[in-house]
Amino acid sequence: MELTFSGGCACGSLRYAIPSQPVEQTHCQCRDCQRRSGTGHSSWLVFAAVPDTAVTGTASHWTSTGDGGTEKRHAFCPTCGTPTYLAFPAMPGIIAVTAASLDDPGRFAPRQVTWTRTAQDWDSLPPDLTAHALMPPT
Repeated sequence: MELTFSGGCACGSLRYAIPSQPVEQTHCQCRDCQRRSGTGHSSWLVFAAVPDTAVTGTASHWTSTGDGGTEKRHAFCPTCGTPTYLAFPAMPGIIAVTAASLDDPGRFAPRQVTWTRTAQDWDSLPPDLTAHALMPPT
């Protein structure tokens, strides 16, 4: 099994390589993810405390506060606009990358859905995933 998860933006200017396995893989149906993705959810691989994460290229950032009050720092390519990853100022060391930004998006294996309370009726996800109305308990 390949350990490193790599990916980047559509134009190739912004790249990442994370030499670790994700601690979680999830679909999120919060309104912030809906707005950012332009559809009913965003899909994320979450990594924790990976000091050897390499990011090449220059990302542009914007900050938002999620439905649960968490501050999120969104990174995207300033050239093509592709969203690539999230960082959380209150949780240093945590990085979440978008599933679609992976070089091999087939490596994404979601286990859960979060924020189903704000799900759109038309956004159908696999029924076998663990579903949480908000964020799962820690």
